[in-house]
Amino acid sequence: MTEEERKDRLDLLLSADIDPDEVPVHIAIIMDGNGRWAKNKGEDRVFGHLNGVDSVRAVVEAALQTGVRYLTLYAFSTENWSRPKEEVAALMDLLVTTLVKETEDLKGKGVRLRTIGDIKALPKNCQAQLESTGGESPEPHRLDLILALNYSSKWEITEAVKGIINDGVHVEDVDSDKFESYLKTAGIPDPELMIRTSGERRISNFMLWQLAYTEFHFTPVLWPDFRRDHFLAAIYDFQNRERRFGGVPQ
Repeated sequence: MTEEERKDRLDLLLSADIDPDEVPVHIAIIMDGNGRWAKNKGEDRVFGHLNGVDSVRAVVEAALQTGVRYLTLYAFSTENWSRPKEEVAALMDLLVTTLVKETEDLKGKGVRLRTIGDIKALPKNCQAQLESTGGESPEPHRLDLILALNYSSKWEITEAVKGIINDGVHVEDVDSDKFESYLKTAGIPDPELMIRTSGERRISNFMLWQLAYTEFHFTPVLWPDFRRDHFLAAIYDFQNRERRFGGVPQ
């Protein structure tokens, strides 16, 4: 980050009454409301997904501007396969075309793209594009953008258990640190803040282990309308919580 970028960051955060030293290192987002947004406009659900891409761009830029180090976006769950085939196919095509269009811009801004989820179950063209996109990392990188694709926490935990068994780990050697090393997020700090758009108040099988002590911010804003000001409002809300981690109030 250049000196000018540092100054711009400071000005932005202070203008939103945000402490620059207490910005979450890792923010996770459940991007919800594309279908309802489209329905409100008399369009089909795919129209909402298309416009949701603009919100992804906005939050990536906001994460870079505020100094967030990790940003995880819940893009497609294992349960989403139950949606109409036409919608799923459109989502897969949108994923590929967006990755093709955005990869160079992301790298130029110092964004490293990572994925968590059962990628092998995605269509072959999606797998190929994800492999191509993640093949090179900008150095130094300023932001890890983690896409949760064909992901569910129950699947992730089950895979971790399988890995521990397959590796023959002795039961006395299994503790929380060992278990975390088998999760798909191994080496990534747990989110301090989780944002869910559209007014729903649940976590929908998302990072059940990692969100144990995460602060939740629920907003009625539908995902295609979510922008930087909403992102800043979530950080402000986070900073006005008392995080006790099971302890007593200060």
